[in-house]
Amino acid sequence: MALTRNELAARVALELTDGEYVNLGIGMPTLVPNFVPDGVHVVLHSENGILGVGPYPFEGDEDPDLINAGKETVTILPGASFFDSSLSFGMIRGGHLDLAILGAMQVNTRGDLANWLIPGKMVNGMGGAMDLVGGAKQVIVMMEHVARDGSPKIVEECTLPLTGKACVNRIITDLAVVDVTSSGLVLREVAPGVTPDEVVAATGAPLEVPADVPEMRLPAGV
Repeated sequence: MALTRNELAARVALELTDGEYVNLGIGMPTLVPNFVPDGVHVVLHSENGILGVGPYPFEGDEDPDLINAGKETVTILPGASFFDSSLSFGMIRGGHLDLAILGAMQVNTRGDLANWLIPGKMVNGMGGAMDLVGGAKQVIVMMEHVARDGSPKIVEECTLPLTGKACVNRIITDLAVVDVTSSGLVLREVAPGVTPDEVVAATGAPLEVPADVPEMRLPAGV
């Protein structure tokens, strides 16, 4: 069965390494701070000007002055700092972020990413994604494997406007973990109860399947 959003966030959180500076895109990636493993300390960056973002606040504890780039209320951790957008994007463009975790509408075999515009839909702007995919040392896409209409989001060629070219390193979905390599897409893990054949059927691009694909790791109690 496909992972729930919380299970997906918990799996993505296992990618975090102690000491990293990490930016989380809007949408599902903002669930990741709730599942940072014990003993792992990361500094979360929000491009609207926060370094040291914490988990979502409990109901009733929200501070309307503390928001992330998606205009959601957040908490801050001890040692957090605030700054203007120019300094924030200087951090991004200067290569000071170790990891960006972003949502996506489409990813292709080369790691091209489309995540900011659906033609004909109203959008507020491209946000910081174009800077993040160019500035972060590693980019992980966190998304559902297929769109609401059942069409694949991992494709041979993106049909939506690109955010960046050859920028995605790993794709983690509700069905699988897929790496973008120089020779194409490689299946690394499958969600519990999901077979490699089911992942291949839901993927709109060639997918290399090793002989022994392990079941996705999930933290206990999720």
